[in-house]
Amino acid sequence: MKTKANSLSALALQKFKKNTAGVLSFWFVILCALVAIFAYVLAPDNSSNANQMHLEIHSKKPGFEVLMLSIPSEKTTNQSFFNTVLFGGENPKTEIPISKYSLSATELTIHTYTENNAVSLTKNYPLSKFQGKDISTSIKTKKFYLGTDKYGRDLLSRMLIGTRISFSIGFIAVFISLVIGLSIGAIAGYFGGKIDAFIMWLINITWSIPTLLLVIAITLALGKGFWQVFIAVGLTMWVEVARVVRGQLISAKEMQYVEAAKALGFSNFRIIFKHILPNIMAPVIVISAANFAGAILMESGLSFLGIGAQPPIPSWGAMIKDHYSYIILGKAYLAIIPGLAIMSLVMAFMLIGNALRDALDVKN
Repeated sequence: MKTKANSLSALALQKFKKNTAGVLSFWFVILCALVAIFAYVLAPDNSSNANQMHLEIHSKKPGFEVLMLSIPSEKTTNQSFFNTVLFGGENPKTEIPISKYSLSATELTIHTYTENNAVSLTKNYPLSKFQGKDISTSIKTKKFYLGTDKYGRDLLSRMLIGTRISFSIGFIAVFISLVIGLSIGAIAGYFGGKIDAFIMWLINITWSIPTLLLVIAITLALGKGFWQVFIAVGLTMWVEVARVVRGQLISAKEMQYVEAAKALGFSNFRIIFKHILPNIMAPVIVISAANFAGAILMESGLSFLGIGAQPPIPSWGAMIKDHYSYIILGKAYLAIIPGLAIMSLVMAFMLIGNALRDALDVKN
């Protein structure tokens, strides 16, 4: 006879599995996480930040194809696979869009790509430049599945690598908010008195400042950059965590198991972090899922304003900033594609948060 799971975690897991939207969102987030980890392996352009520019083919529609000449890099590096996965190729091939080419005994003659039958430039390359390889392996038709941006970079590659930026800001910002929020909220709720009054004053002051303005102020103080944005966003998300933890701890410290721990002579630190916090983590987990979505939106907004991740780092918010003016030029997809990516990832985390809230609610 099958035994029925009676632990709270098992019951919560069963409730979560019954939530179709939550389960689908969970697997979508897992898929995005794998894409973020192996972005450079999956990206057609695996150069650092997918920054191969081809101005001749800028702003092309999804599915655009062109004949591409690849010239091997003269520099040779012993870059490891692990290093390539993390940072992309150090010395990628030089790519040149061409319309046609011809071969002689000693050199390759190409005609660069032009639109509307305009006169193209002619360039000659000695065959020795291709390191003795068959020239047919260096000239291939390249397809841009999501088109190219205004600099002629592969939009699909930059979207894939941009997933890493969004996940990084989410994880780091939530981690910082949890470390600060759990510590401050637990101290305020457990000790009370003047300590609680001071911490609540600090929380209320921070809460009263508009989040975006606070992030901008911290970013300007720390400087523009990748890690500065992560820290700035994390330092603005601890307030809600601290308020919830404080409220939960005020009621939990009156429970019998806390009184028993005090009677056994356990230290306050052990009682808070070993006994109380593990029992009040359910609402914190729900808030963390919402904060993850909020961090992604905040980073996108900062990048759109130009104070987030700096070029050529492929941030989804920066992509919208670069191409929002193209909406009226009939190329709205350049801004819509990263916008849909932000919307889908944020919605997935919000649905996961709602599913966790329902699953962890002991009243249901």
